[in-house]
Amino acid sequence: MTTGPTSRTASADPPVPAEGRNAYVDWLRAFSLIVVLLWHWAFTIMIWRTDGPHATSPLAYTPGFWLATCLLQVMPLFFYIGGYVHLRSWERAEAQGERLLPFVRRRLRKLAVPASYLLGGWVLLGTVLESHFDLDWMARGVRLVVSPLWFIGVYLGLIALLPVSLWLHRRFGVLVLVWFAGLTVTVDVLRFRYHVEYVGWLNLLLVWGLAHQAGFSYRKLVNAPRRLGYALMWGGLFGLVGLVLSDLYPRSMVGVPGDRISNMAPPTIVLVALLMFQIGLAEVLRPTMERLLPRRGWRTVNETINRYALPLYLLHSTGMAISRSVGWRYFGATFDESPPDAQWWLSRPLAILGPLVCTIAVIALLGRQWATPKPTLAAAVRAEPVPVAQPD
Repeated sequence: MTTGPTSRTASADPPVPAEGRNAYVDWLRAFSLIVVLLWHWAFTIMIWRTDGPHATSPLAYTPGFWLATCLLQVMPLFFYIGGYVHLRSWERAEAQGERLLPFVRRRLRKLAVPASYLLGGWVLLGTVLESHFDLDWMARGVRLVVSPLWFIGVYLGLIALLPVSLWLHRRFGVLVLVWFAGLTVTVDVLRFRYHVEYVGWLNLLLVWGLAHQAGFSYRKLVNAPRRLGYALMWGGLFGLVGLVLSDLYPRSMVGVPGDRISNMAPPTIVLVALLMFQIGLAEVLRPTMERLLPRRGWRTVNETINRYALPLYLLHSTGMAISRSVGWRYFGATFDESPPDAQWWLSRPLAILGPLVCTIAVIALLGRQWATPKPTLAAAVRAEPVPVAQPD
């Protein structure tokens, strides 16, 4: 029996029906995106030093705020949903006779072209401003604006590796997840016990690859008894608590200035526990959300965010940069190292408004061509049939 990417073994999932999108998957993606945007807009503290702008967060000043990152660090969920979407898209393309390598090239081009325009545009703008106005800090400012593109870079890598990951999934199934988790632990041991620091960057592939690979088993999880969702949620939570309270790893799920290491750069086994927790929580919340999503308001929000998902992610930091610059120039906003006080916390809803307005304006001017054409979302109201979960 062949085991290439286009063959089907017993471990393969059944083909995806062609009739429409999965509204709950769309919602998980939309929710993840909104959390990323709100986190960046509300909790980025800009500090101006002699070499230019620096970014930090209230995590550096607020004890206990790290707990919020266990829910607000949604990158594992993002990659998990991405894995499912890639598998579903490939199965549909395969059913229409498309070959895998042209499919991969098309997916790469769809994401790489707008990301390249954004990166090139900011590099060009920064170079011009630095040379004409002697702004020696401009390069640092540009790096801050384009820093969210790290996600796009990793995502492109996972798309490029789709032939390999599909073969692994169809040949070995969920065993791949166990192997990736084991390799992640091995990398952490080499890094922290034997001080082989450079090996840590292998976890960029292993941790995010594991999350992406887990998305290939999405439908199996939906079909499983609901108790499996609870088991993943509680197992991930217990693992998370044990790891971060052991003092072997940082408590925050994002990087914090002053911490010895970060759970994100490069990622550690802590994020695998977080992935388990988030996957389980998503399944526990599924019945409630599937009752809400067909409603008009929920459906409209879900469709709109998914339609503009790519330009929102690519341009939200540009909108924030414009908003912060306007605030500094015209409203006396400061960039200092003062710890957040009560007034700062109370102003967080207002801190979102400026970046939101500027991001919408930038999308209207530059990013509408990157939005998903509206007719392709018409089927979103018809969620894929989801088998009734087996009783506990």
